Amino acid sequence: MIADKPAKRSIGWMGLQRGHKARPLEWIAEKMIFLVSLSAIVMVFLIFLFVAREAMPILLGKMNNASGQKIIPVEEMSKLSPAEMQEYLGLTPQQYTEMDTDTKKALMEAKADELKESSKDKDAGLNTTSWRYLLFPHQWSNYEKPVFIWQPVSQIQKFNIVPLIIGSLKVTIIALLFSVPLALGSAIYVSQLASPRKRELLKPAIELLAGIPSVVLGFFALIVMATVLQNIFGYQSRLNAFVAGIALGLAIIPVVFSIAEDALTSVPRSYSQAALALGSSKWQAAWKIVLPAAIPGVFAAVVLGFGRAIGETMIVLLASGNASIVSWNIFDLTRTVTATVAAEMPETVAGGHHYRILFMLGALLFVVTFFSNLAGELVIHRLKHKLEGKR
Repeated sequence: MIADKPAKRSIGWMGLQRGHKARPLEWIAEKMIFLVSLSAIVMVFLIFLFVAREAMPILLGKMNNASGQKIIPVEEMSKLSPAEMQEYLGLTPQQYTEMDTDTKKALMEAKADELKESSKDKDAGLNTTSWRYLLFPHQWSNYEKPVFIWQPVSQIQKFNIVPLIIGSLKVTIIALLFSVPLALGSAIYVSQLASPRKRELLKPAIELLAGIPSVVLGFFALIVMATVLQNIFGYQSRLNAFVAGIALGLAIIPVVFSIAEDALTSVPRSYSQAALALGSSKWQAAWKIVLPAAIPGVFAAVVLGFGRAIGETMIVLLASGNASIVSWNIFDLTRTVTATVAAEMPETVAGGHHYRILFMLGALLFVVTFFSNLAGELVIHRLKHKLEGKR
């Protein structure tokens, strides 16, 4: 026994030496794959940190866009400290240091004119970047009742995000209601009912839809689908949540189909063969035996489809009408969070209130996607535990 230990150690060392020196290319390839995977994770984490950093002043309530503040004459500019000037003009330290004196004077004059104009409005002293005005209705001047308004380009900026959240949910729910039955039915047919020849043709054909750029689908919805659906249903607004949801459903069908088909195919054939031997039809075996056994994978497909739909930009930007209306009517114009970020980010001033609000919306999308995936994982784990039992 004592003599065997050095031999085993020698064999282990020879195997290690063989792995590093005899196959150096394979070892390098393994390390490269590991580094690529690690870099992808780090990149996603850094993106989230960047978005969170830009949104932090809004999340912590440290920004104030109230315009009903005291007007500081240009002549008193020399009496202000750099920090006071930056706060008064809404500039970052870098922007302040890059400006010359004439530019600062011009900004002071523009700020004074803006404050004189806005002081006539009773809402001028409100900090509309606070959570009170981001989430709850407010009765603004010339309005008869409290309302939800997203109106960032106005004398009094209004940043209520409820219309955008409702628009995103409407479009996503319509897309899932349209795509999940089609994708799941196709997955059941391809995996359980179709002949091998049909399966070889149908599966790649459906998955090929994933290669169509979303901007192409959005343009198709804008030019063709909107007119066809309006003629069929007779609603007033040509572009609305219904059109955007149907177009978005076309984009997530291949995602749901691929994962659901893999889950159904992975169910042991003995399940369906046993059901057929007991007298069940192929459809009964697929619906009552195979589908319940593949529920965790099917649920994962729906969760990933939800994440794909909630984060889509170009389709909803082109086909939704882009009107921030608080309405659950699917035939009304709507505006989503992603479309808002894509359309308004190029027009904002870096470091400004509008800029921070849009990054806050991006952080909100990150959080929603993360928790939806986390909830999906928990539900999948419980379903697997219920179906398979403890191991």
